[in-house]
Amino acid sequence: MSLAHDAPTVRHVARKRFGQHFLVDDSVVAAIVAAVNPQPGDALVEIGPGQGAITRPLLVQCGRLTAIEIDRDLAARLRLWPALSVVEADVLEVDFAALATAQGRKLRVVGNLPYNLSTPILFHLLTYIEQVEDQHVMLQKEVVARMVARPGNKDYGRLSVMLQWRYLIEAVLSVPPSSFDPPPRVDSTVVRMQPLAPSTDVDAALLGELVSVAFSQRRKLLRNTLGRWLAARGFGVEFDLQRRAEEVPVREYLALARTLRALRSS
Repeated sequence: MSLAHDAPTVRHVARKRFGQHFLVDDSVVAAIVAAVNPQPGDALVEIGPGQGAITRPLLVQCGRLTAIEIDRDLAARLRLWPALSVVEADVLEVDFAALATAQGRKLRVVGNLPYNLSTPILFHLLTYIEQVEDQHVMLQKEVVARMVARPGNKDYGRLSVMLQWRYLIEAVLSVPPSSFDPPPRVDSTVVRMQPLAPSTDVDAALLGELVSVAFSQRRKLLRNTLGRWLAARGFGVEFDLQRRAEEVPVREYLALARTLRALRSS
């Protein structure tokens, strides 16, 4: 594929307000593309393509790609690329369901997520999980630790529960600060997120609410947080509240959500 128009004529200075750190390590780019393994016809969506380090090889392999870029200067340059559809917008305002409908198939999401917005973006993508085939995203190493943490670990929290009940999450690549320009002050990790079959008997909004309450004061026992929340809503359920939120496995939060949904419906 010809990418004759892809070379920027003027160096783009990274903008702090957008959390820009441009990937410049060719070996890391190659490893990410290999992990994604794009195929012709895939409905690829790249979040924050920046100067196109990952975009170029993805386009070569899949033939087309949708890029979501908030920086208007970068978006203008990217529009010069053949076979690249550019959405100039804040990713938190993008309707991924509409993108999937336009493509006629589920999306494959790729992105180097800005560290200051990574958690909100992950939760935004979670709302569109039915339209997503898989996600390969680069995040701060500490965020990935929270995503995959198990009960009893200090990193285990709301993010762990809400992502693990819907995704199989696998760390596939560690990326040092030296791979970026400018280099961030943290290490990064690329993760593969594959949607799991939905639990149709779990109300996602209810689960999200009870998990948020449980972890709102994680140092306290659940009787002081989740217990009061349950009592205020008239839910008399058997649940061990003599624990802290970080001690409760995902399956028990799901079981509680199922019970509460059934009680609401009765």
